[in-house]
This record gives sequence, C-alpha cells and structure tokens, in this order.
Amino acid sequence: MSQAPDLDDIPGTTVFTAERSRLGYHLNQFCMSLMKPENRTRFTADERAYLDEWPMTEAQKQAVLRRDYNAAIAEGGNIYFLAKIFLADGSSFQEAASSMTGMSQEEYAAMMLAGGRSPEGLRSIREGR
Repeated sequence: MSQAPDLDDIPGTTVFTAERSRLGYHLNQFCMSLMKPENRTRFTADERAYLDEWPMTEAQKQAVLRRDYNAAIAEGGNIYFLAKIFLADGSSFQEAASSMTGMSQEEYAAMMLAGGRSPEGLRSIREGR
C-alpha cells in the first residue's frame, strides 16, 4: 500500500502515512461526526443509512458495520478517529484494542501492564524473521 514498502513490513503494525490519510479521509470525517450527540443518535438508529450519507468505499462501510477496526485501519482509518465509533457503542479503548489483537480484554490489560508486546519474535513480514 505505501510508497515506502519497509513501512508495510512491520508485523502487526499499520503506519498511518499521508497516503493512508488520503484513503481514509471520508471514513475519518464520518468518525469525527460522531462527536455530536445528534449524529450518534442518527447513526445508532440506522447505521447503514447514516454511513450511506458519506462518500466512503463499501469496504470502509463494511469495516464500520462489522466493527472490524483492523480492516478500518487498512482502509485508511486512524485509531484516534475510529475511537469515536467504539465510544459511541459504549465500549472502552481497551475493549476495542483487545478485539484488534485477538486477546481477551483481561489478557490485553495484563500484557500492557507488563510493558506491552514483547520485542522478541517476528520483526519482518517479508523476511519471515
């Protein structure tokens, strides 16, 4: 995706580049709209209808509808903007982050309290090391 292929070689990390920012512009603007209570009400009443008011790609809309934050990030979403979705759902940042890692909320919290993800392990997708 990026013009700097090394940025796409980091396992488990999507670097938010200018290219991704452009790709996700409307997705991120939609997320920011959820800061207004009246927009949250409209979104929760009929998610698809509200999403269809935004010129987002179908993949972006599906990522929102499925609450697939990893897919939304791949489609240009920025986690700080996407936070507006899970906060509108009444979920915490920790709950959303744990869903993105495949860990339970308790496992994710324990990992973070222990210092975060280990630096050991796969460091390059391309080289498999």
